[in-house]
Amino acid sequence: MSEAIDCIIREAIPSDAEAIIDLLNETATQTGYLTQGADDLSLSLKDQEKQLDLIYDSSNNVVFVASVQNEIIGIASISASLKPKIKHIGEVGIVIDQSYWGMGLGQMMMEELLSWAEETETLGRLELKVQERNQRARHLYEKLGFKLEAVMERGVKDKERYLDVCLMSKMI
Repeated sequence: MSEAIDCIIREAIPSDAEAIIDLLNETATQTGYLTQGADDLSLSLKDQEKQLDLIYDSSNNVVFVASVQNEIIGIASISASLKPKIKHIGEVGIVIDQSYWGMGLGQMMMEELLSWAEETETLGRLELKVQERNQRARHLYEKLGFKLEAVMERGVKDKERYLDVCLMSKMI
């Protein structure tokens, strides 16, 4: 950790919707590592609030936010289907404002997700996708027990350039 900050990690609630949308808009252009671009955000504020309300009561979906001085600077989530045959599979996503990289927040948020996933009796498998070139993120995921399952050639296109993406998983 490069410097100490007072950060709170908690489960997202509907009133966080606007701050979450703002963070996603901000981070969409900070790095080429995200699969989401500036044009990919489609939920309205009202829809985001409804979605957060539904997720809050879900047994296999969760959204955590990291905040510093009441400003949301990170989001970590597990998204899973309600379909009976695949509701045990959760897809992990994480985004942190670039100005807070290198402070250990990614690991803290991932540990919070893993703890939540282990407490629920619904999830049995977590998956994530990470660009092959994102060595820092891949190292963190491996450190937390994720295993490489496949490399998807041309898994994402960024600025007219195809990039490989790693599919990683962890059994719960």
